Amino acid sequence: MHRTADLPTHDAGAVDKAAGFCYHATMKTLHRSILREYDVRGIVGETLFSHDAEALGRAFAAILAEDGGRSVAVGRDGRLSSPDLSAALIAGLAAGGCDVVDIGRGPTPMLYFASQRLAADGAIMVTGSHNPPSHNGFKMVRRNKPFFGADIQRLGGMASAGPASRIGTVSAQDVSAEYVDRLFADFRPGRPLTVVWDPGNGATGEIVQRLTARLPGRHLLINQVIDGTFPAHHPDPTEPETLHQLIDLVRREGADLGVAFDGDGDRIGVVDGQGRILWGDQILVLLAEEVLKERPGAIVMADVKASQTLFDQIAAMGGRPLMWRTGHSLIKSKMAETGAPLAGEMSGHIFFADRYYGFDDAIYAAVRLLGIVGAWDGVTLAQRYDRLPRLLNTPELRFDCPDDRKFAVIAQVKDRLAGSPAQVNDLDGVRVTGPDGWWLLRASNTQAVLVARCEGRDPAALGRMKADLAGHLAACGITVPAGML
Repeated sequence: MHRTADLPTHDAGAVDKAAGFCYHATMKTLHRSILREYDVRGIVGETLFSHDAEALGRAFAAILAEDGGRSVAVGRDGRLSSPDLSAALIAGLAAGGCDVVDIGRGPTPMLYFASQRLAADGAIMVTGSHNPPSHNGFKMVRRNKPFFGADIQRLGGMASAGPASRIGTVSAQDVSAEYVDRLFADFRPGRPLTVVWDPGNGATGEIVQRLTARLPGRHLLINQVIDGTFPAHHPDPTEPETLHQLIDLVRREGADLGVAFDGDGDRIGVVDGQGRILWGDQILVLLAEEVLKERPGAIVMADVKASQTLFDQIAAMGGRPLMWRTGHSLIKSKMAETGAPLAGEMSGHIFFADRYYGFDDAIYAAVRLLGIVGAWDGVTLAQRYDRLPRLLNTPELRFDCPDDRKFAVIAQVKDRLAGSPAQVNDLDGVRVTGPDGWWLLRASNTQAVLVARCEGRDPAALGRMKADLAGHLAACGITVPAGML
């Protein structure tokens, strides 16, 4: 008996011959842990297998067919498990009646671009995003809108869908040149810059090489070779230890700035010419300046983890700040609802609907940022960093907590805060604001962790915020590593 993962990606006959196997394989129940809020994600060989990919492809095809949808674009990142998972997914989609366009390897935003360019009814990216090499999964869109939450739970429930009335077609199309053209199209040249780029051996490597060859200035690339083992460092630029190599080279070369990406290219990390990290909310302030000059009064969105100074700055620049729940699917949906031209998260997801499509594209955000920095007359990014108003705050803090307990902990903390004189915002977890500052505790929808941040007006105030948070965590039995709070 052949495994779906062994089928040639573009052999429609093989897909047809495998239809009987596909039907029986889909009867297996999916591991409940892989059905996340924003995507499907698991550990390959432990909770996620090729037959799961085939089953999900068939189920996604059945959902698309409900309103006549048939065409699906599929892409994959550079992880070692992605080719097998992609082949199995494509087999399931075709067996379910979909006509599949395989765009091959590249960043997740390129798949989103392909979905727009091809007017596809759906799109699925095989990617483990910013997680370790052993992880992988699927990000999905339906008619260029996020496919998440209840949609994903329904998808899991349909994973035993039976055979379709037709077998779909499978073709390949390279959209990478068009994608690079589209990225370059919104670049506004100014003074030439020296920029260090770190794709982190992730899926952006080849695109960044082609893009920087066209950009003016001096561009130095490290870790640009796509390697699913991520030999240089973990592919998540929100973790400071992953930026050491970038920071060292920026300082050594006297660069204007450094840019890093996560494993699939939808998160950005930035350091200034002195090697100081700009967090997501600080990047968003700089990007918002340009957008609000051209769109005064526009809504600019940020997630609940963002500093209060960001919301104050947006208002001071004539914009309308909007705090929203963390999560790229949630942000994109709210942007479409409100018409916001720009949004961002502390995690480095930046969303441009201003001159772009409204999805999170870290390479596009970098292009826009370079245009902004290059337009400053005699002012460096480091100098602008020094001028940014900011309070004292922590980076994003993560506390290990089992998936089956993390939301219960948040509920416990909410109960403990009942009757508190502090202002409690439960939009996403709990954000507790008092005269000294604020702290946030929320459950991650992608990892088995609780996420926290604290901010205070001075060192003593920040200490009080940390102590208050630590007290609630301890009361709920959550261990706080020494020195974290």
